[in-house]
Amino acid sequence: MTKERSINRLARAARLGGKLTAAVAGLGLLLGSGLSAQAEGGNDNRAPEVPGTIAVPDHTKVHFHGLGIGVQIYTWDGLSWGAAVPRAKLYDSDGNIVADHFAGPTWVSNSGSRVVGTLDPPPLKATVDTNSIPWLRLTALSSEGPGIFADTTFIQRVNTVGGKAPGTNGTFLGQVAEMPYVADYYFFRRSN
Repeated sequence: MTKERSINRLARAARLGGKLTAAVAGLGLLLGSGLSAQAEGGNDNRAPEVPGTIAVPDHTKVHFHGLGIGVQIYTWDGLSWGAAVPRAKLYDSDGNIVADHFAGPTWVSNSGSRVVGTLDPPPLKATVDTNSIPWLRLTALSSEGPGIFADTTFIQRVNTVGGKAPGTNGTFLGQVAEMPYVADYYFFRRSN
């Protein structure tokens, strides 16, 4: 993605999310030239171009893409910030909020569908930008209800900006840090 496209993407995210901090926007401006969001050639022009470590099987196709804007929540355990717990809204291409994303990781759409994902062991992730959370491929553990998440088999989190744990130790046990982030989420179904 070009630096100009990154700036436009972050400006759009700021308008949509309202809670995106200036720090993440500034980080995005500095890192924008390092992100990639080109469409992959072939049968599914909506699938993102990703490192092979997080690619989905050929028999799947994108059925929904949303822009996630929110925070990764970390809790200091005395030794480290621990695993992140997301809290985000997903927006469609028209800027409408279409889903909530939270611990699990879980996504629940406004239409009532729900999907819970898991990282397969070993975790399928790729560090594309060392200043942002990694790109991931998750497998759907369960998918319920009609709507945008019905029959989801895989989820990719790509084009991440921000969201990393603080770079300094916490000052007290149980300290919580909410780190703003932006990411594209692609939801895949088995194709016929």
